[in-house]
Amino acid sequence: MKRLGAIPEILIGNRKISQESKPFVIAEIGINHEGNYEKALRMVRDAHASGAECVKFQCHIIEDEMTSAARKTIPSNSDKSIYEIMQRCLLSYDEEKLLKHAVEELGMIYLSTPFSRAAADRLEEMGVQAYKIGSGECNNYPLIEHIARFGKPIILSTGMNNIKSISPAVEILRRHKVDYALLHCTSLYPTPYNHVRLGAISCLRDAFPDAVLGLSDHSLGNYTCFGAVPLGANILEKHFTSDKDWAGPDIEISIDPKELYELINGSAAIHAALGGEKEILEEEQPTIDFAYASVVSIRNIKEGEILTEENIWVKRPGTGEVLAKDYKSLLGRVASCDIEFDKQLAWKNIV
Repeated sequence: MKRLGAIPEILIGNRKISQESKPFVIAEIGINHEGNYEKALRMVRDAHASGAECVKFQCHIIEDEMTSAARKTIPSNSDKSIYEIMQRCLLSYDEEKLLKHAVEELGMIYLSTPFSRAAADRLEEMGVQAYKIGSGECNNYPLIEHIARFGKPIILSTGMNNIKSISPAVEILRRHKVDYALLHCTSLYPTPYNHVRLGAISCLRDAFPDAVLGLSDHSLGNYTCFGAVPLGANILEKHFTSDKDWAGPDIEISIDPKELYELINGSAAIHAALGGEKEILEEEQPTIDFAYASVVSIRNIKEGEILTEENIWVKRPGTGEVLAKDYKSLLGRVASCDIEFDKQLAWKNIV
């Protein structure tokens, strides 16, 4: 990663992620497949058809991830315990390998979030190119340390954390010299727009100037992702489903193939539109020619006649020598020759 004033960047496979490249959109399938391999594969193919370059799953190995207390812990967006949800949504090791192969066969990047040491070790054995660590593990420093030892790029979500609790995680990543990105996130499902707090992206930039930045968004639709791009979000992550009528833990906050297509293309368009200065483009000249106005005679003018509002005015096109911007400077000056009605004035016509 570039440091010390250079533009931060990370490289996942051949994909460079930085302010200079279009946003890297992660279609998070997560556990929306509910443990159904065929549904997972359908979402992979639909994401690819929408133009996705990356899909992400979650890797859960229950016995290494949770204690029995998880059987009594119920997420805010469910009436089932987190233990029941994850047990229902498990994919086997062989299914995860098949999905990774399918993703990469389509030319996309396969990412997955490990929720335990065993899950991280499984993904490493599978040969993933990078790791995505979820917000719940942002202050799980032992797990971050374990993953950082692999030496691969890490994308870290920061929901439910502040600068103070994020800092130790970043120090671990820096110590292991891994390329990293920080995603601002609000862990509410869905996130009300007034709780998205896009200003936090600037806070992360000020605190961690060597980090690539992004947004992991749980609000409805793509609005906040679009708003994040001008603020410096180089990574955009949204939950994804093929069909919003399906059952699934995160279906309510997921975008569908049409919305994913719009997110990918819309964020790229916004990125392309950023920057620049308020100057006249060379490419605008054809428009200038017809849209500008030139000073013209609005009646016959005799040599020696004083130019006034009664005999000159401004009209399109802007192909004349004397443009509308100079009109007032001509009033009171004298015609150096006869000027016919409806002629664009030239400087040689004026004394």
